[in-house]
Amino acid sequence: SSPHLVQVRERIRINGQPISKDLFNKYFWLVYNRLEETKDPAHASMPAYFRFLTIMAFHVFLQEKVDLAVVEVGIGGTYDCTNIIRAPVVCGVSSLGIDHTSILGDTMEKIAWQKGGIFKPGVPAFTVAQPERPLEVLRERAQERKASLLSLQCPLYLCPELDDFEEGCQALELGLAGAHQRSNAALALQLARTWLQRHGCQGLGELKEVPPSTELLGRPVPLAPAFRLTDAMIQGLRDTEWLGRTQVLSHGPVTWYLDGAHTTSSIQACVRWFRQAALNQDKPHDGSEVRVLLFNATGDRDTAALLKLLVPCHFDYAVFCPNFTEVSVANNADQQNFNVSLENALTRCLENQRTWTRLLEEKVGQDPWLPSPLRVGGLLQPAPARGSLLLVPPAPRPLNSPALVFPCLAQALRWVAQGRDPHLAAPVASGAHPHPAASSGAVLLREAAAVRVLVTGSLHLVGGALRLLDPTLSQ
Repeated sequence: SSPHLVQVRERIRINGQPISKDLFNKYFWLVYNRLEETKDPAHASMPAYFRFLTIMAFHVFLQEKVDLAVVEVGIGGTYDCTNIIRAPVVCGVSSLGIDHTSILGDTMEKIAWQKGGIFKPGVPAFTVAQPERPLEVLRERAQERKASLLSLQCPLYLCPELDDFEEGCQALELGLAGAHQRSNAALALQLARTWLQRHGCQGLGELKEVPPSTELLGRPVPLAPAFRLTDAMIQGLRDTEWLGRTQVLSHGPVTWYLDGAHTTSSIQACVRWFRQAALNQDKPHDGSEVRVLLFNATGDRDTAALLKLLVPCHFDYAVFCPNFTEVSVANNADQQNFNVSLENALTRCLENQRTWTRLLEEKVGQDPWLPSPLRVGGLLQPAPARGSLLLVPPAPRPLNSPALVFPCLAQALRWVAQGRDPHLAAPVASGAHPHPAASSGAVLLREAAAVRVLVTGSLHLVGGALRLLDPTLSQ
């Protein structure tokens, strides 16, 4: 899987656990030296980072004699190096979203074409509910995979909703929060059953009849039948853990909500989850609640579109920082990105800060959640250090959500926690933030009965935050 959050070893797991440091070291050098010995002198460069790790993962799985390998593509599918597998047991395509547009294309149809490249002759494939046209593209890709000489087709099926598996039994409990995980779970069930069936496993639970009226649902792909789940499947759905996805860490008065959402559709799902998990909680009786957004996005993503979706969560502060855990990353090679300089990353953060300020200014005067004194009596004053407009509210609670930029994650998290999270040191007073809201915000954060922090926009950002918030993950 990719990317990793804290350590690169997370990408290669056996029985759910990242391989040990000793195994990683052993197989890394074995593969590296073999490639070095056999490389073509005319093309002397080593495989790129992801390609090397993919080769290494296959080698690890072969040497460790795993019974089953689950391989997640890196980007797309058609031209992804994981697509070297010629005869997988089964393929799956989860809910499509707009991402990596410079590589995959800027429409859902183009992205569906890339994803459908993993389909193989004679190999069943499953997908979940998709918009009509992208689903047709997936069907066309499956039909293209027919091997004429062997008369092998690639049968593509639409997964039934998870509700269809719950008929006649109690509601299924998922270990991963968020409504979007229900379609992921439905896909996982179909993939698992196909593999088990192929290997002659008994007691899979009988298939449920597909009513003729729902077989096509007006779509070009037939609906796969639901089936009665085994106890192991029910337990698997319930016990599933995946760091950085709808994850909650309660550290005293500070609660961290971490979700690596980085596309329009996943940010929408993140907002729905955060509202249910945090904003619907009762306000503390003995004091105030402060809500903080910690955000960064990378690559060619439309950060303005992502930030606009987060405005309705009504954050008191928005904090932007690069994905670097520290300004100096010399001692943290696993989280160093050699493709991005600190200067470029900070420039992106400053752009996000301006975008957030502009989005909030557009909301002033039209958003009913703002109290009328703020709409009428708030003053727009130039912030000398930024040259941008800063909304100064007459009320003590900063409902205008000032936006701050920090040079690294450690400084951002320390400012948010204000020494109240036992895993984080208190912020250094000598490194006071130049933004005028930073000092007043620090007072509110120290005095609040509850601080709720949403960390989102990038899996790399979430990974860096996890490394600081849960030191055991670095061991």
